[in-house]
Amino acid sequence: MSALKSLLEAETCLILDGAMGTMLMAAGLESGSSPELWNVEHAERVRAVHRAYIAAGSRIILTNSFGGSSVRLAAHGLQARAFELNLAAGSLARQEADAAPHTVLVAGSMGPTGEMFEPLGSLAPETAEGAFAEQAAALAQGGADILWIETMSDLAEVQAALSGAHQGAPQLSVAVTLTYDARGRTMMGVTPQRAAATLKEAGVRIMGANCGTGPDGVENVVAALQAAYPEAILIAKANAGLPHMQGTEIIYDGTPEVMAEYAKRARQLGATLIGACCGSTPAHIEAMAAALAGETT
Repeated sequence: MSALKSLLEAETCLILDGAMGTMLMAAGLESGSSPELWNVEHAERVRAVHRAYIAAGSRIILTNSFGGSSVRLAAHGLQARAFELNLAAGSLARQEADAAPHTVLVAGSMGPTGEMFEPLGSLAPETAEGAFAEQAAALAQGGADILWIETMSDLAEVQAALSGAHQGAPQLSVAVTLTYDARGRTMMGVTPQRAAATLKEAGVRIMGANCGTGPDGVENVVAALQAAYPEAILIAKANAGLPHMQGTEIIYDGTPEVMAEYAKRARQLGATLIGACCGSTPAHIEAMAAALAGETT
């Protein structure tokens, strides 16, 4: 955690990036296609997203590898290319981070497999663990400074991802975020208090919430995590409001101004790593960065 620790010692709060999928779809990614394949087929478009978020104020950018485990890539017939696609994801983000005029860290995104674990489903924990280990190793080789396990609902999958991360890239620190519903629980019924206790026992200090029901839900989880584990470095990465159908498109109702206010509230609740998730753009991140800069000056 040395690189992150150094940044946090210099700045009390760090701005994360916003949505990758939203930006890639705006750039032409078709619904149902693999975003990770764009790391090799449309590398410049992926780099442009990273570049835009850095210009907006992001100090930590997440790699385009959310669905990059071999288990999840199997849905696209790309499981044999998992290492290649994650290596490319890490490299693209690393190039843009290194080109920035200030320090920018690269977080290797590791999302859920999309499969249910035994006995509820057919995915064996050791299979998932191996897939996450491969992904972690590739992201580290590509240039990730930290591994970022995100949008999790099942603590069994979190444990598999943590084990895989430690096997594949033991030199890197790991952050974990779960996604919670309006009741403050994950799809598998996990509360923030239970998540905090489990992650603390596993040695994870960087944790929080992403995606979910929008700013209010993430703020409530941050407050609960702060109470349960005051020493933790807390992450808030909310969706840009709530989604609505506009014709055939999904539109999120959280404007940059709305997200700027959310960023200030998240900071007051104890979050030190603040960004946005689905529906967000560099305009949202720029407004959030400006709001937080004004608050700390």
